[in-house]
Amino acid sequence: MANPTHYLRRSAFFFALYGALAALSLWFAYELRFSGDAESAAAGTLTSEGYLHHQRPLALLWVVPTKVCLLWILGQFSGVFYYFRLMDAIRMVIALALAAGSIFLATYLFGIVRPEDIFDIPRGVVLIDFNLSMVLFVGFRVSIRAMRERFWDKAQKFQGARKRIAIIGAGQVGAQLAAELLSRRGHGIEPACFLDDDLGKHDLRIHGIPVIGAPERMAELGGKYGVTEIILALPANSVRRIREVSTLAGANNLRVLVVPSMPELAGGRVRASDIRPISVEDILGREPAQLDDIAIDAMVKGRTVLVTGAGGSIGSELCRQIAARSPARLIMVDQCEVLLYQTEQELIAAGAGALITPIVGDVTDADRMRDVFTRFKPRLVLHAAAHKHVPMMESQPAEALKNNVLGTAVVARLAAEHGAEKLVLISSDKAVNPTNVMGATKRLAEQLVRKMQVEAGGKTSFLAVRFGNVLGSSGSVIPLFRRQISEGGPVTVTHPDVKRYFMTIPEAVGLVLQSATLGQGGDILVLEMGQPLKIIDVARQLIELSGLRPDIDIEIRIVGLRPGEKLVEELNHEGEQYHKTRHPRVFRFVDDKGWKDSSETLISHVQALLLLERQPCKQGMRDLVPEYVPFVE
Repeated sequence: MANPTHYLRRSAFFFALYGALAALSLWFAYELRFSGDAESAAAGTLTSEGYLHHQRPLALLWVVPTKVCLLWILGQFSGVFYYFRLMDAIRMVIALALAAGSIFLATYLFGIVRPEDIFDIPRGVVLIDFNLSMVLFVGFRVSIRAMRERFWDKAQKFQGARKRIAIIGAGQVGAQLAAELLSRRGHGIEPACFLDDDLGKHDLRIHGIPVIGAPERMAELGGKYGVTEIILALPANSVRRIREVSTLAGANNLRVLVVPSMPELAGGRVRASDIRPISVEDILGREPAQLDDIAIDAMVKGRTVLVTGAGGSIGSELCRQIAARSPARLIMVDQCEVLLYQTEQELIAAGAGALITPIVGDVTDADRMRDVFTRFKPRLVLHAAAHKHVPMMESQPAEALKNNVLGTAVVARLAAEHGAEKLVLISSDKAVNPTNVMGATKRLAEQLVRKMQVEAGGKTSFLAVRFGNVLGSSGSVIPLFRRQISEGGPVTVTHPDVKRYFMTIPEAVGLVLQSATLGQGGDILVLEMGQPLKIIDVARQLIELSGLRPDIDIEIRIVGLRPGEKLVEELNHEGEQYHKTRHPRVFRFVDDKGWKDSSETLISHVQALLLLERQPCKQGMRDLVPEYVPFVE
């Protein structure tokens, strides 16, 4: 609650200030209307001298308080005095116009009741007073802002030079950023110029800041403009251009920052000046996929949804996106209570606390999972729980089989038994012609849910969604490279020709949900991953984003392929038939090489493998997945 004393002092200050300006405006309005014009007189008995010496003093007594009170009622006392922007000026002009209209109406009524009354102010005076008021009130506030900014400029020069930046992108976001930085000059950042690809904006000024040309003129920024950093204010769908500009900046020793996206700005969650260092996701990401929100909402809204592996990179993002679509209940299952707690707290902070139920549980524990399905009866099940670390699973194939295959069997059986409408298995591109244990177990999980689709008789739809690496997931190369860079290197790359498909976690999860609306029972859906990227190029980009030079400041060391690692991952088997779906980034693959026996037979074979030593276990997996080529130690 506002301090009453502060409020009274503030109100008294504005009453005195605006009262003085209103009196000055009205006084000069009479002077301009009647002074030196002996012939001028309104209809009535008053002469020009009468208006100046008799009516003007009385008009001041009621017009000034009336105008100031109307300004107070219309909110002109609530703004911060030395902040005054275009919208503030527009609101003040509207308030002054309403005040002038009220005074005009009052004088008109006075004229009807008593035509010769000295309170009948001439219309010309009211009009002149309105124009003078606009000049005085707006001009005074603008002058105060200009003097304050001049004061801050001098203070900053006294304290030391401000950091000068260039804004890349002279569109709406760039202009908004410049305005916010100019209004916060004491924070030590000064926009020196804009760079933009639009030729029509070159040599123009935005908020007084010149648009000097295209980003290719970046080499001039350091010497001519004293710029040390650039801020990207480009659309989120300009990923290729963002990548090009960041490369130019690195070549010119300029640090790169970015502004929030337009959806974030429109949502009011952030301001344009909430800048942050550019991330690898900004550079390696791609144009956002357009989702069919109506179809996804229809699948999620008002239904109970269960997510396994809810504490992991993919599982937690599934929970975020599902919680935002108003499910009746979101059941979050994970065996790691620490990660599950983090996801829970994040959703509570986002206002979804009433929708979520965190469950600590292991998907291989049939009794625990049966209790969850019996209590909540989920309609949609998203199965993301899995062991995914390739080298670690090479040394522990039985654990990979137990979690990735038998855990899937437990969840899929219970989904069918309790009438779930759909189960979506999160698979991997490593399931295609696998050369490692993790990929082979994912291939077995795909075959298992396809066989269960046949056995379920169509009551529950089982489908798998296959995609590649996601940027920033736990255990991926991105966090590893960041840690190695922070420690001074070296950055380790397994092979100079290793390539991987990458996509951001939010995009992958959004497309998983989209796939769930498109897939039919037994489908294997594959996300379009774009072009594979060389891991060594990713390492170089991360080093440059850290303001360092690859092979000079940070060594890149080739250490050799890890057990089970491929040079290039694949997205489909040779025998799988490719089909388009309604979404350009989701494809359906169908093959006739699935598991021929029952799901129970497959499960029995897997259970038998758990009893074997490491190498015999891998050889036994090859009997179940003929295309699997195990790593030989």
